[in-house]
Amino acid sequence: MKAFADFEQYDALGLADLVRRGKVSATELLEAAIERVEARDGAVNAVTMKLYDYGRKAVADGLPDGPFTGVPFLLKDLTASLAGVKMTRGSKFFADAPPPTADSEHVKRLKRAGLVIFGRTNTCEIGLSLTCEPRLYGPTKSPWDLTRISGGSSGGAAASVVGVAPSDLPMALKAHHRQAPASRSLRARRIKTILDLPEALVTGAVPA
Repeated sequence: MKAFADFEQYDALGLADLVRRGKVSATELLEAAIERVEARDGAVNAVTMKLYDYGRKAVADGLPDGPFTGVPFLLKDLTASLAGVKMTRGSKFFADAPPPTADSEHVKRLKRAGLVIFGRTNTCEIGLSLTCEPRLYGPTKSPWDLTRISGGSSGGAAASVVGVAPSDLPMALKAHHRQAPASRSLRARRIKTILDLPEALVTGAVPA
């Protein structure tokens, strides 16, 4: 990997600290994340929408001063409305639905925290299955064993943490605990790069 070779050595807090101290720029982190998605996602199928230019524009327009300013972020394709970007919920039924005209409160808070959204991740259809294998986009594979499927519903998010760009989603869509054991959910393994979603993002106590 050419762009910021040490990307995998940091979690989201570490990356944000590097940006804050001027050791790396938000643009460098974004390009590093994009490079990893392009190199690794083909076999895993975790990222279903590549919003690279969306992320680049966000950086170019200026990011807010938040706890995660400059950290690349992949958004699950379910429930989180992103203005101007379609949300399929992993279902053919919603594949051609018009995109939302406004960000959901969830997305607004993620942006206020300084995160740079640059894609959407795969999910089981309408979030109802225990495994991530929607007909619309096809299954998301386990980065540890490509013969197995990632657990749902945040299958694409989990696979991204480990197999695509490990620091993209360190706090993104925190571990669910309802996967079937047979699926060998990625979340069953404890990975140091996965951090629970900070309380500030949940309560809204994020610096504007």
